[in-house]
Amino acid sequence: MSNTPASPPLPLLSRASGETLIDQIVRSLAARIDDKLLRGGARMPSIRQCAASLGVSCATVVASYDKLVARGYLESRRGAGFFVRERSALNTPLPLPQPPGAVELRAQPMDVVWLIRNMFRQTPGGPAPGSGMLPAEWLDGELVARALREVSRQPGALLLGYGMPQGFLPLRQQLQLKLGGLEIACPPEQIVTTAGVMQALDLVAREFARPGDTIFVDDPAYWMMFGAFAAMGMNVIGIPRLADGPDIALLAEMAALHRPKLFVINSVLHNPSSTSLSAAKAFQVLRLAEQHDFLIVEDDIYCDMHPGAAGLVQPATRLAALDQLRRVIYLGGFSKSLSANLRVGFIATSPERAQRLADRKMLATLTTSDIGERVVYKILSQGLYRKHAERLRARLDKVRDASYRRIEQAGLHFDPAPAGMFVWADAACDTNVLAEKALAEGLVLAPGSLFSPRQLPSTCMRLNLATVQDERVWAFFARELGR
Repeated sequence: MSNTPASPPLPLLSRASGETLIDQIVRSLAARIDDKLLRGGARMPSIRQCAASLGVSCATVVASYDKLVARGYLESRRGAGFFVRERSALNTPLPLPQPPGAVELRAQPMDVVWLIRNMFRQTPGGPAPGSGMLPAEWLDGELVARALREVSRQPGALLLGYGMPQGFLPLRQQLQLKLGGLEIACPPEQIVTTAGVMQALDLVAREFARPGDTIFVDDPAYWMMFGAFAAMGMNVIGIPRLADGPDIALLAEMAALHRPKLFVINSVLHNPSSTSLSAAKAFQVLRLAEQHDFLIVEDDIYCDMHPGAAGLVQPATRLAALDQLRRVIYLGGFSKSLSANLRVGFIATSPERAQRLADRKMLATLTTSDIGERVVYKILSQGLYRKHAERLRARLDKVRDASYRRIEQAGLHFDPAPAGMFVWADAACDTNVLAEKALAEGLVLAPGSLFSPRQLPSTCMRLNLATVQDERVWAFFARELGR
Protein backbone atom coordinates (compact mmCIF):
# COMPACT_ATOMS: atom_id res chain seq x y z
CA MET A 1 0.00 0.00 0.00
CA SER A 2 1.21 3.47 -0.92
CA ASN A 3 1.78 6.31 1.53
CA THR A 4 1.89 8.87 -1.29
CA PRO A 5 -1.16 11.15 -1.37
CA ALA A 6 -3.60 10.26 -4.14
CA SER A 7 -3.28 12.44 -7.23
CA PRO A 8 -5.35 14.17 -8.40
CA PRO A 9 -8.13 13.57 -5.89
CA LEU A 10 -9.70 16.96 -5.53
CA PRO A 11 -12.98 17.86 -7.25
CA LEU A 12 -14.08 21.16 -8.71
CA LEU A 13 -16.72 22.80 -6.52
CA SER A 14 -19.57 25.15 -7.35
CA ARG A 15 -21.17 27.33 -4.73
CA ALA A 16 -23.93 28.13 -7.21
CA SER A 17 -25.01 24.50 -7.25
CA GLY A 18 -28.04 23.37 -5.27
CA GLU A 19 -25.84 20.60 -3.83
CA THR A 20 -23.90 21.18 -0.60
CA LEU A 21 -20.11 21.46 -0.74
CA ILE A 22 -19.84 18.31 1.39
CA ASP A 23 -22.05 16.31 -0.98
CA GLN A 24 -20.13 17.60 -4.01
CA ILE A 25 -16.82 16.48 -2.49
CA VAL A 26 -18.22 13.10 -1.46
CA ARG A 27 -19.87 12.42 -4.83
CA SER A 28 -16.82 13.43 -6.86
CA LEU A 29 -14.30 11.46 -4.79
CA ALA A 30 -16.55 8.39 -4.69
CA ALA A 31 -16.89 8.51 -8.48
CA ARG A 32 -13.13 8.61 -8.91
CA ILE A 33 -12.70 5.66 -6.57
CA ASP A 34 -15.43 3.74 -8.45
CA ASP A 35 -13.70 4.51 -11.75
CA LYS A 36 -10.38 3.32 -10.26
CA LEU A 37 -8.78 6.73 -10.74
CA LEU A 38 -8.01 6.51 -7.02
CA ARG A 39 -6.62 3.08 -6.18
CA GLY A 40 -7.08 1.04 -3.05
CA GLY A 41 -4.48 1.91 -0.42
CA ALA A 42 -3.77 5.42 -1.79
CA ARG A 43 -3.42 8.05 0.93
CA MET A 44 -5.72 11.06 0.69
CA PRO A 45 -4.44 14.62 1.22
CA SER A 46 -4.45 15.77 4.81
CA ILE A 47 -7.46 17.67 6.14
CA ARG A 48 -5.57 20.97 5.98
CA GLN A 49 -4.14 20.34 2.50
CA CYS A 50 -7.54 19.43 1.12
CA ALA A 51 -9.25 22.41 2.76
CA ALA A 52 -6.63 24.83 1.41
CA SER A 53 -6.80 23.38 -2.11
CA LEU A 54 -10.60 23.55 -2.26
CA GLY A 55 -11.01 26.83 -0.44
CA VAL A 56 -13.30 25.32 2.19
CA SER A 57 -13.12 24.90 5.95
CA CYS A 58 -11.39 21.97 7.63
CA ALA A 59 -14.76 21.05 9.12
CA THR A 60 -16.19 20.61 5.60
CA VAL A 61 -13.37 18.24 4.65
CA VAL A 62 -13.70 16.28 7.89
CA ALA A 63 -17.43 15.83 7.29
CA SER A 64 -16.77 14.75 3.69
CA TYR A 65 -14.10 12.21 4.64
CA ASP A 66 -16.29 10.88 7.47
CA LYS A 67 -19.16 10.30 5.02
CA LEU A 68 -16.83 8.43 2.68
CA VAL A 69 -15.61 6.29 5.59
CA ALA A 70 -19.20 5.54 6.57
CA ARG A 71 -19.99 4.49 3.01
CA GLY A 72 -16.97 2.21 2.76
CA TYR A 73 -14.90 4.31 0.33
CA LEU A 74 -12.19 5.43 2.78
CA GLU A 75 -10.68 4.18 5.99
CA SER A 76 -9.21 6.27 8.80
CA ARG A 77 -5.87 5.22 10.31
CA ARG A 78 -5.04 6.86 13.61
CA GLY A 79 -2.00 9.08 13.25
CA ALA A 80 -1.64 8.37 9.53
CA GLY A 81 -4.67 9.97 7.89
CA PHE A 82 -7.31 8.76 5.45
CA PHE A 83 -6.75 6.07 2.81
CA VAL A 84 -8.78 4.64 -0.09
CA ARG A 85 -10.23 1.39 1.21
CA GLU A 86 -9.14 -1.81 -0.51
CA ARG A 87 -12.03 -3.54 -2.31
CA SER A 88 -13.23 -7.09 -1.69
CA ALA A 89 -16.46 -9.02 -2.06
CA LEU A 90 -17.14 -8.36 1.63
CA ASN A 91 -16.68 -4.59 1.71
CA THR A 92 -18.26 -3.18 -1.45
CA PRO A 93 -19.04 0.51 -0.78
CA LEU A 94 -22.67 1.49 -0.29
CA PRO A 95 -24.21 3.45 -3.20
CA LEU A 96 -24.31 7.19 -2.64
CA PRO A 97 -27.56 9.16 -2.80
CA GLN A 98 -27.54 11.04 -6.11
CA PRO A 99 -28.54 14.69 -6.56
CA PRO A 100 -31.80 15.23 -8.49
CA GLY A 101 -31.41 14.35 -12.15
CA ALA A 102 -27.99 12.74 -11.71
CA VAL A 103 -27.14 9.41 -13.27
CA GLU A 104 -25.61 6.41 -11.50
CA LEU A 105 -21.82 6.41 -11.62
CA ARG A 106 -19.79 3.34 -12.51
CA ALA A 107 -16.62 2.45 -14.32
CA GLN A 108 -17.15 1.61 -18.00
CA PRO A 109 -15.32 1.50 -21.33
CA MET A 110 -14.78 4.78 -23.18
CA ASP A 111 -17.64 4.84 -25.65
CA VAL A 112 -20.63 7.02 -26.54
CA VAL A 113 -22.33 6.23 -23.23
CA TRP A 114 -19.09 7.12 -21.42
CA LEU A 115 -19.13 10.61 -22.95
CA ILE A 116 -22.81 11.20 -22.20
CA ARG A 117 -22.47 9.93 -18.64
CA ASN A 118 -19.46 12.08 -17.87
CA MET A 119 -20.98 15.21 -19.39
CA PHE A 120 -24.00 14.78 -17.14
CA ARG A 121 -21.99 13.91 -14.05
CA GLN A 122 -19.59 16.84 -14.46
CA THR A 123 -19.52 18.97 -11.32
CA PRO A 124 -21.41 22.22 -12.05
CA GLY A 125 -18.95 24.85 -13.24
CA GLY A 126 -16.23 22.31 -14.09
CA PRO A 127 -14.51 22.62 -17.49
CA ALA A 128 -15.97 20.46 -20.26
CA PRO A 129 -13.89 21.40 -23.32
CA GLY A 130 -15.43 18.52 -25.28
CA SER A 131 -19.02 19.47 -24.56
CA GLY A 132 -21.59 19.72 -27.34
CA MET A 133 -23.53 22.42 -25.52
CA LEU A 134 -23.05 26.11 -24.85
CA PRO A 135 -22.48 26.94 -21.18
CA ALA A 136 -25.61 27.91 -19.25
CA GLU A 137 -24.26 31.43 -18.74
CA TRP A 138 -24.13 31.91 -22.51
CA LEU A 139 -27.82 31.12 -22.86
CA ASP A 140 -30.74 33.17 -21.53
CA GLY A 141 -32.58 31.41 -18.73
CA GLU A 142 -34.65 34.49 -17.96
CA LEU A 143 -35.90 34.59 -21.56
CA VAL A 144 -37.19 31.04 -21.20
CA ALA A 145 -38.55 31.73 -17.70
CA ARG A 146 -40.55 34.75 -18.91
CA ALA A 147 -42.08 32.76 -21.75
CA LEU A 148 -42.89 29.93 -19.33
CA ARG A 149 -44.63 32.38 -16.98
CA GLU A 150 -46.70 33.74 -19.86
CA VAL A 151 -47.74 30.22 -20.85
CA SER A 152 -48.64 29.40 -17.24
CA ARG A 153 -51.10 32.32 -17.16
CA GLN A 154 -53.23 30.74 -19.87
CA PRO A 155 -56.42 28.87 -18.87
CA GLY A 156 -55.48 25.77 -16.89
CA ALA A 157 -57.43 23.44 -19.17
CA LEU A 158 -54.97 24.20 -21.99
CA LEU A 159 -52.11 22.85 -19.88
CA LEU A 160 -53.71 19.59 -18.78
CA GLY A 161 -54.49 17.58 -21.90
CA TYR A 162 -52.47 16.08 -24.70
CA GLY A 163 -51.15 18.31 -27.43
CA MET A 164 -51.81 17.79 -31.12
CA PRO A 165 -50.07 14.71 -32.59
CA GLN A 166 -48.43 16.75 -35.32
CA GLY A 167 -47.47 19.52 -32.88
CA PHE A 168 -48.75 22.89 -31.61
CA LEU A 169 -50.17 24.56 -34.73
CA PRO A 170 -49.07 28.16 -33.98
CA LEU A 171 -45.52 26.89 -33.51
CA ARG A 172 -45.65 25.01 -36.81
CA GLN A 173 -46.92 28.18 -38.48
CA GLN A 174 -44.00 30.08 -36.97
CA LEU A 175 -41.61 27.40 -38.20
CA GLN A 176 -43.06 27.81 -41.69
CA LEU A 177 -41.85 31.44 -41.58
CA LYS A 178 -38.46 30.41 -40.23
CA LEU A 179 -37.98 27.82 -42.98
CA GLY A 180 -39.14 30.33 -45.58
CA GLY A 181 -36.24 32.54 -44.53
CA LEU A 182 -33.98 29.62 -45.43
CA GLU A 183 -35.68 29.32 -48.85
CA ILE A 184 -37.45 26.09 -47.84
CA ALA A 185 -41.14 26.17 -48.74
CA CYS A 186 -42.96 24.12 -46.10
CA PRO A 187 -46.57 24.65 -44.94
CA PRO A 188 -47.50 23.66 -41.35
CA GLU A 189 -49.08 20.36 -42.42
CA GLN A 190 -45.62 19.21 -43.59
CA ILE A 191 -44.03 19.87 -40.19
CA VAL A 192 -44.04 17.39 -37.28
CA THR A 193 -42.72 18.48 -33.89
CA THR A 194 -40.49 16.11 -31.90
CA ALA A 195 -38.79 15.83 -28.50
CA GLY A 196 -35.52 17.13 -29.91
CA VAL A 197 -33.56 16.09 -32.98
CA MET A 198 -32.71 12.68 -31.49
CA GLN A 199 -36.40 11.69 -31.49
CA ALA A 200 -36.64 13.04 -35.03
CA LEU A 201 -33.76 10.79 -36.12
CA ASP A 202 -35.35 7.85 -34.31
CA LEU A 203 -38.75 8.35 -35.98
CA VAL A 204 -37.23 8.76 -39.45
CA ALA A 205 -34.98 5.70 -39.12
CA ARG A 206 -37.81 3.48 -37.85
CA GLU A 207 -40.23 4.64 -40.54
CA PHE A 208 -37.97 4.54 -43.59
CA ALA A 209 -35.51 1.73 -42.81
CA ARG A 210 -35.76 -1.81 -41.50
CA PRO A 211 -33.38 -4.07 -39.56
CA GLY A 212 -30.55 -5.08 -41.87
CA ASP A 213 -30.83 -1.93 -44.01
CA THR A 214 -27.86 0.42 -44.41
CA ILE A 215 -27.74 3.99 -43.16
CA PHE A 216 -24.90 6.30 -44.22
CA VAL A 217 -23.59 8.96 -41.83
CA ASP A 218 -20.82 11.54 -41.98
CA ASP A 219 -17.50 10.33 -40.57
CA PRO A 220 -16.84 12.02 -38.19
CA ALA A 221 -20.39 12.82 -37.09
CA TYR A 222 -22.76 13.27 -34.16
CA TRP A 223 -22.04 10.16 -32.10
CA MET A 224 -25.46 9.73 -30.43
CA MET A 225 -27.07 8.24 -33.53
CA PHE A 226 -24.54 5.43 -34.06
CA GLY A 227 -25.69 3.38 -31.11
CA ALA A 228 -29.34 4.23 -31.69
CA PHE A 229 -29.27 2.99 -35.29
CA ALA A 230 -27.25 -0.09 -34.40
CA ALA A 231 -29.78 -0.96 -31.68
CA MET A 232 -32.47 -0.96 -34.38
CA GLY A 233 -30.47 -3.55 -36.32
CA MET A 234 -29.26 -1.08 -38.97
CA ASN A 235 -25.90 -1.30 -40.73
CA VAL A 236 -24.23 2.07 -40.04
CA ILE A 237 -21.48 3.12 -42.49
CA GLY A 238 -19.45 6.32 -42.29
CA ILE A 239 -18.69 8.44 -45.35
CA PRO A 240 -15.51 10.52 -44.84
CA ARG A 241 -16.30 14.19 -44.34
CA LEU A 242 -14.02 16.67 -46.10
CA ALA A 243 -13.84 20.44 -45.64
CA ASP A 244 -16.60 21.09 -48.21
CA GLY A 245 -18.77 18.02 -47.62
CA PRO A 246 -18.63 14.24 -48.06
CA ASP A 247 -16.08 12.40 -50.20
CA ILE A 248 -18.25 12.20 -53.32
CA ALA A 249 -16.23 9.51 -55.09
CA LEU A 250 -16.46 7.20 -52.08
CA LEU A 251 -20.12 8.07 -51.54
CA ALA A 252 -20.90 7.00 -55.10
CA GLU A 253 -18.92 3.77 -54.72
CA MET A 254 -20.47 2.87 -51.37
CA ALA A 255 -24.01 3.75 -52.51
CA ALA A 256 -23.70 1.40 -55.47
CA LEU A 257 -22.36 -1.34 -53.20
CA HIS A 258 -24.67 -1.01 -50.16
CA ARG A 259 -27.88 0.59 -51.52
CA PRO A 260 -28.50 2.71 -48.40
CA LYS A 261 -31.98 3.76 -47.30
CA LEU A 262 -30.83 7.01 -45.64
CA PHE A 263 -27.86 9.36 -45.57
CA VAL A 264 -27.76 11.53 -42.41
CA ILE A 265 -25.69 14.67 -42.98
CA ASN A 266 -24.93 18.08 -41.44
CA SER A 267 -24.99 20.53 -44.33
CA VAL A 268 -24.37 23.59 -42.15
CA LEU A 269 -21.83 23.79 -39.30
CA HIS A 270 -21.01 20.12 -39.29
CA ASN A 271 -20.52 18.55 -35.87
CA PRO A 272 -17.60 18.24 -34.97
CA SER A 273 -15.71 20.37 -37.54
CA SER A 274 -18.03 23.41 -38.01
CA THR A 275 -17.51 23.15 -41.79
CA SER A 276 -20.40 23.60 -44.21
CA LEU A 277 -21.46 21.93 -47.45
CA SER A 278 -20.45 23.65 -50.70
CA ALA A 279 -23.04 24.22 -53.41
CA ALA A 280 -21.16 21.92 -55.79
CA LYS A 281 -21.09 19.08 -53.26
CA ALA A 282 -24.77 19.64 -52.45
CA PHE A 283 -25.78 19.12 -56.09
CA GLN A 284 -23.64 15.98 -56.31
CA VAL A 285 -25.16 14.51 -53.14
CA LEU A 286 -28.67 15.10 -54.50
CA ARG A 287 -27.74 13.55 -57.82
CA LEU A 288 -26.41 10.42 -56.13
CA ALA A 289 -29.50 10.18 -53.91
CA GLU A 290 -31.66 10.22 -57.01
CA GLN A 291 -29.44 7.73 -58.84
CA HIS A 292 -29.29 5.23 -55.96
CA ASP A 293 -32.74 5.94 -54.52
CA PHE A 294 -31.93 6.91 -50.94
CA LEU A 295 -33.39 9.64 -48.74
CA ILE A 296 -31.24 12.43 -47.32
CA VAL A 297 -31.78 13.39 -43.67
CA GLU A 298 -30.44 16.92 -43.23
CA ASP A 299 -29.70 17.67 -39.57
CA ASP A 300 -29.57 21.48 -39.24
CA ILE A 301 -29.53 21.80 -35.45
CA TYR A 302 -26.80 24.49 -35.58
CA CYS A 303 -28.73 26.53 -38.15
CA ASP A 304 -28.91 29.77 -36.16
CA MET A 305 -25.22 29.90 -35.32
CA HIS A 306 -24.32 30.47 -38.97
CA PRO A 307 -24.01 34.19 -39.86
CA GLY A 308 -26.01 33.56 -43.03
CA ALA A 309 -29.08 33.11 -40.81
CA ALA A 310 -28.92 36.86 -40.08
CA GLY A 311 -28.04 37.92 -43.63
CA LEU A 312 -24.52 38.88 -42.53
CA VAL A 313 -22.92 36.71 -45.21
CA GLN A 314 -24.15 34.64 -48.12
CA PRO A 315 -26.66 32.06 -46.81
CA ALA A 316 -25.33 28.57 -46.36
CA THR A 317 -26.27 25.89 -48.90
CA ARG A 318 -29.01 23.60 -47.62
CA LEU A 319 -30.03 20.45 -49.39
CA ALA A 320 -33.67 21.00 -48.42
CA ALA A 321 -33.67 24.40 -50.16
CA LEU A 322 -32.28 22.90 -53.37
CA ASP A 323 -34.55 19.87 -53.27
CA GLN A 324 -37.66 21.48 -51.69
CA LEU A 325 -38.28 18.40 -49.53
CA ARG A 326 -38.82 15.94 -52.36
CA ARG A 327 -35.99 13.62 -51.33
CA VAL A 328 -34.67 15.53 -48.31
CA ILE A 329 -36.07 15.23 -44.78
CA TYR A 330 -35.06 18.35 -42.86
CA LEU A 331 -34.50 18.30 -39.06
CA GLY A 332 -34.18 21.29 -36.75
CA GLY A 333 -34.51 22.20 -33.10
CA PHE A 334 -33.66 24.56 -30.28
CA SER A 335 -31.72 22.45 -27.75
CA LYS A 336 -28.31 23.86 -28.73
CA SER A 337 -29.26 27.51 -29.07
CA LEU A 338 -32.15 28.04 -26.61
CA SER A 339 -32.81 25.29 -24.06
CA ALA A 340 -32.09 21.57 -24.05
CA ASN A 341 -34.62 21.12 -21.23
CA LEU A 342 -37.58 22.14 -23.40
CA ARG A 343 -36.88 19.25 -25.81
CA VAL A 344 -38.42 20.92 -28.86
CA GLY A 345 -37.37 19.80 -32.32
CA PHE A 346 -39.12 19.31 -35.64
CA ILE A 347 -39.18 17.47 -38.96
CA ALA A 348 -40.02 19.15 -42.27
CA THR A 349 -40.73 16.85 -45.20
CA SER A 350 -43.18 15.98 -47.97
CA PRO A 351 -46.93 15.77 -47.14
CA GLU A 352 -47.03 11.98 -47.41
CA ARG A 353 -43.92 11.46 -45.25
CA ALA A 354 -45.14 14.01 -42.69
CA GLN A 355 -48.34 12.02 -42.20
CA ARG A 356 -46.46 8.77 -41.83
CA LEU A 357 -44.10 10.31 -39.29
CA ALA A 358 -46.97 11.87 -37.32
CA ASP A 359 -48.65 8.45 -37.15
CA ARG A 360 -45.43 6.81 -35.96
CA LYS A 361 -44.97 9.56 -33.38
CA MET A 362 -48.48 8.84 -32.05
CA LEU A 363 -47.64 5.15 -31.70
CA ALA A 364 -44.42 6.00 -29.84
CA THR A 365 -45.42 8.88 -27.54
CA LEU A 366 -48.95 10.03 -28.56
CA THR A 367 -47.80 13.67 -28.59
CA THR A 368 -44.88 15.83 -27.58
CA SER A 369 -45.03 18.38 -24.74
CA ASP A 370 -47.51 21.07 -25.68
CA ILE A 371 -46.17 23.26 -22.87
CA GLY A 372 -42.61 23.23 -24.21
CA GLU A 373 -43.86 23.97 -27.72
CA ARG A 374 -45.95 26.90 -26.47
CA VAL A 375 -42.89 28.32 -24.71
CA VAL A 376 -40.79 28.15 -27.88
CA TYR A 377 -43.65 29.66 -29.87
CA LYS A 378 -43.80 32.63 -27.47
CA ILE A 379 -40.10 33.29 -27.85
CA LEU A 380 -40.14 32.97 -31.65
CA SER A 381 -43.32 34.96 -32.23
CA GLN A 382 -42.21 37.91 -30.09
CA GLY A 383 -39.00 38.33 -32.06
CA LEU A 384 -36.90 37.51 -29.00
CA TYR A 385 -35.21 34.43 -30.42
CA ARG A 386 -33.69 36.33 -33.34
CA LYS A 387 -31.98 38.78 -30.97
CA HIS A 388 -30.86 35.95 -28.70
CA ALA A 389 -29.27 34.13 -31.66
CA GLU A 390 -27.49 37.34 -32.68
CA ARG A 391 -25.97 37.59 -29.20
CA LEU A 392 -24.76 33.98 -29.34
CA ARG A 393 -23.11 34.49 -32.73
CA ALA A 394 -21.45 37.71 -31.51
CA ARG A 395 -20.13 36.02 -28.40
CA LEU A 396 -18.69 33.11 -30.40
CA ASP A 397 -17.08 35.56 -32.81
CA LYS A 398 -15.55 37.43 -29.87
CA VAL A 399 -13.74 34.36 -28.50
CA ARG A 400 -12.95 32.64 -31.81
CA ASP A 401 -9.64 34.23 -32.79
CA ALA A 402 -8.17 34.16 -29.29
CA SER A 403 -9.25 30.54 -28.84
CA TYR A 404 -7.71 29.57 -32.16
CA ARG A 405 -4.41 31.10 -31.02
CA ARG A 406 -4.50 29.19 -27.72
CA ILE A 407 -5.27 25.93 -29.53
CA GLU A 408 -2.34 26.48 -31.89
CA GLN A 409 -0.04 27.37 -28.99
CA ALA A 410 -0.99 24.11 -27.32
CA GLY A 411 0.38 22.30 -30.38
CA LEU A 412 -2.99 21.15 -31.70
CA HIS A 413 -3.55 21.21 -35.45
CA PHE A 414 -6.88 22.15 -37.06
CA ASP A 415 -8.50 23.85 -40.02
CA PRO A 416 -10.16 27.09 -38.85
CA ALA A 417 -13.87 27.55 -39.63
CA PRO A 418 -15.41 31.03 -40.01
CA ALA A 419 -18.45 30.19 -37.88
CA GLY A 420 -19.80 27.64 -35.45
CA MET A 421 -18.81 26.51 -31.98
CA PHE A 422 -16.55 23.51 -32.61
CA VAL A 423 -12.94 22.82 -33.57
CA TRP A 424 -11.83 19.40 -34.80
CA ALA A 425 -8.28 19.34 -33.46
CA ASP A 426 -5.47 16.87 -34.04
CA ALA A 427 -3.38 16.21 -30.91
CA ALA A 428 -0.95 13.79 -32.65
CA CYS A 429 -1.60 11.22 -29.91
CA ASP A 430 -4.36 8.80 -28.91
CA THR A 431 -7.10 11.08 -27.61
CA ASN A 432 -8.74 8.23 -25.69
CA VAL A 433 -5.67 8.21 -23.44
CA LEU A 434 -5.74 12.00 -23.26
CA ALA A 435 -9.43 11.96 -22.28
CA GLU A 436 -8.79 9.49 -19.45
CA LYS A 437 -6.07 11.73 -18.03
CA ALA A 438 -8.30 14.80 -18.38
CA LEU A 439 -11.17 13.12 -16.55
CA ALA A 440 -8.88 12.44 -13.59
CA GLU A 441 -8.52 16.23 -13.33
CA GLY A 442 -12.22 16.95 -13.69
CA LEU A 443 -12.09 17.89 -17.39
CA VAL A 444 -14.31 16.17 -19.94
CA LEU A 445 -12.79 15.82 -23.42
CA ALA A 446 -14.51 14.31 -26.45
CA PRO A 447 -12.02 11.90 -28.10
CA GLY A 448 -12.27 11.38 -31.84
CA SER A 449 -12.98 7.66 -31.62
CA LEU A 450 -16.51 8.45 -30.43
CA PHE A 451 -17.34 10.41 -33.58
CA SER A 452 -16.88 7.51 -35.99
CA PRO A 453 -19.19 4.49 -36.30
CA ARG A 454 -16.05 2.33 -36.36
CA GLN A 455 -14.98 3.66 -32.92
CA LEU A 456 -11.28 3.23 -33.77
CA PRO A 457 -8.60 5.13 -31.83
CA SER A 458 -8.09 8.64 -33.18
CA THR A 459 -5.61 11.48 -32.74
CA CYS A 460 -8.43 14.02 -33.20
CA MET A 461 -10.89 15.42 -30.68
CA ARG A 462 -13.72 17.93 -30.59
CA LEU A 463 -13.19 21.20 -28.72
CA ASN A 464 -15.96 23.66 -27.91
CA LEU A 465 -14.93 27.32 -28.30
CA ALA A 466 -17.31 28.34 -25.52
CA THR A 467 -16.12 25.80 -22.95
CA VAL A 468 -12.35 26.06 -23.41
CA GLN A 469 -12.37 29.49 -21.78
CA ASP A 470 -10.76 28.20 -18.60
CA GLU A 471 -7.06 28.28 -17.75
CA ARG A 472 -7.26 24.76 -16.31
CA VAL A 473 -7.91 23.49 -19.84
CA TRP A 474 -4.77 25.11 -21.25
CA ALA A 475 -2.67 24.09 -18.26
CA PHE A 476 -3.71 20.48 -18.86
CA PHE A 477 -2.81 20.60 -22.57
CA ALA A 478 0.52 22.29 -21.87
CA ARG A 479 1.43 19.63 -19.35
CA GLU A 480 0.22 16.57 -21.27
CA LEU A 481 1.23 17.60 -24.78
CA GLY A 482 4.46 19.23 -23.64
CA ARG A 483 4.10 22.19 -25.97
